[in-house]
Amino acid sequence: MKIACIGWGSLIWRPENLPIQHKWFDDGPILPVEFTRQSSDDRITLIIDEQAKPVRTLWTLMMTTELDQAIIALKEREGAKKVDVIHSVTTSTENATGVKGEILKWIKTLNLDAAIWTGLSYSDKTNKERPTLEYVINHLKNLQHNKRKHAEEYIRKAPKQIDTEYRRQIEFTLGWTHQD
Repeated sequence: MKIACIGWGSLIWRPENLPIQHKWFDDGPILPVEFTRQSSDDRITLIIDEQAKPVRTLWTLMMTTELDQAIIALKEREGAKKVDVIHSVTTSTENATGVKGEILKWIKTLNLDAAIWTGLSYSDKTNKERPTLEYVINHLKNLQHNKRKHAEEYIRKAPKQIDTEYRRQIEFTLGWTHQD
């Protein structure tokens, strides 16, 4: 089974022990992604956000050919407590709509058998609601020392093609432009 792992954030530059090919392709599915999750360490991170403008994501092949193993490996890399944080679709998936439907069309186009991705949502820190752009900018401005450094690194290292509304405003306001 050929399994794609779809990414848009730190997975790209820091895959850690994830068993992947280590070559990320820039022609992933077009998905609504935005900097709208306040993580446990106070960084603002990218998630699939249905309210966001779709952007082209990245992908790589998993080294394992077993879907269950691929899901467990991504769950471990993400440090997720629950397995339902990792989403998947296979060519035999029926009635897929929304993000899942887009990914299903995409894997069929590339003759892949399955795809996995991280499906985090808004965090408890924002009452499980989408933070406004103003909230995100003010939050980032007010971070101190190491928290600010880590938040800035995440924004700057996010793949350049992940060109979102929030990112453009963060770059304009804080000067945190992309860097490899």
